[in-house]
Amino acid sequence: MSIKVYGFWRSIASFRIRVALKLKELPFEEISIDILQGEQFKPGYDAVNPEHVVPTFIHDGHSLYQSLAIMEYLDEIKPAPRLLPDDIRERAYARSLALMTIADAHPLTVPRVRMHLAKAFGAETKAIEEWGAHWTTEALAAYERFLARRAPAPFALGKDVGLADICIAGQVVGAQYLKVGLDAFPLVKELSGRCFALPEFSNSHPFEQPDYKTAGAKH
Repeated sequence: MSIKVYGFWRSIASFRIRVALKLKELPFEEISIDILQGEQFKPGYDAVNPEHVVPTFIHDGHSLYQSLAIMEYLDEIKPAPRLLPDDIRERAYARSLALMTIADAHPLTVPRVRMHLAKAFGAETKAIEEWGAHWTTEALAAYERFLARRAPAPFALGKDVGLADICIAGQVVGAQYLKVGLDAFPLVKELSGRCFALPEFSNSHPFEQPDYKTAGAKH
């Protein structure tokens, strides 16, 4: 089985795929595409992913895009350990938690969106960072409310870590980028702490990636 991932250290979506692959114990090669320097728009990567985003996941020559679709695909090609529960209602709940960051919060806070806002409205850097921090805080508050209704035991859907936990942990990484603290969200803080105590999460953290530790550290 050959797996290649085009990703970037700062990409939270790439973080999700790293964690999922490591939980599945699937070896992979990651190729860095510096999205802050515009490498995603170069002709070579245009041929890989016409949307000009990361990650791109290639399994035995077959390309997939979008982190949620990729993680569900991993459950199909290697069912154990499961990222999504077997029960249909639990699966839907896990997807709901995942989409709160993937579909709602994350698209509002990624660097390219903040850059477009700055260009479109002439906003200053401070205002753009405040925008990102606002929506990150809103997402954390939403997760806190959901976790208060159904306490982690010890993970979001029970004893096994899964897709929902990966996405919540990714939201916490985004909070770290924007220096949004977690003290106001104790349930999120505890859950993410349990996640990052696992090597699959800690070794996948953006700040642990080789391209961050070298050239990426300047961003």
